Amino acid sequence: MIEIKYFGAVAEKTKCAFEKVSFSEISLQDLLQDLEEKYQFDSLAFSVAVNQKIIPKATDYKLNTNDIVALLPPFAGG
Repeated sequence: MIEIKYFGAVAEKTKCAFEKVSFSEISLQDLLQDLEEKYQFDSLAFSVAVNQKIIPKATDYKLNTNDIVALLPPFAGG
């Protein structure tokens, strides 16, 4: 199971803070596409972290069982 955590506007759109999906292996891009089809994020801006490390959305990153994916709102400050 891959756990997906939602924060900020993404959590408001999904109406949940987290969910678990059963994939043994899936690419990050495929997971994001599945989530887009399910929740229709439209033009929501968010970053993606896998196991607490920011990963570019366009990266060909393979997720594994027990990974934690977080969809994070844009950061501000400095």
